[in-house]
Amino acid sequence: MSHMAGARLVLDEMFSPAIAAALRDLGHDVVAVAERGELRAMTDEEVSAWATAQGRWLLTGNVKDFRPILLRALQTETPATGILHTSSRAFPRSRKNPGPLIQSQHAWLRAGPPEAPITEDWLLGTR
Repeated sequence: MSHMAGARLVLDEMFSPAIAAALRDLGHDVVAVAERGELRAMTDEEVSAWATAQGRWLLTGNVKDFRPILLRALQTETPATGILHTSSRAFPRSRKNPGPLIQSQHAWLRAGPPEAPITEDWLLGTR
């Protein structure tokens, strides 16, 4: 799969700001919804629109809400952010050990997101 470097990412509200900070320390342009008051107050549609306007992919474990937003945008040919899906099964949501999730995001960001027209990707844990 072809990727483009220089990805920018926003982490959905379920992810700790500490994860975004760790990724910034590794040189990535990452923000977390949970660290920005204006984003925390937004609906999923508004977060998606904000990410699109900022040129950021959105990391979320909320497939059931964000996938329909993406599909509606694609059907109406509206610009839409790319969505990087993950799950609590692949990366258990433990504040005590976010290392595997951070390392996986770091590798994905270094490789860069898939190029258009691909608008979704999955962040999978190691087995």
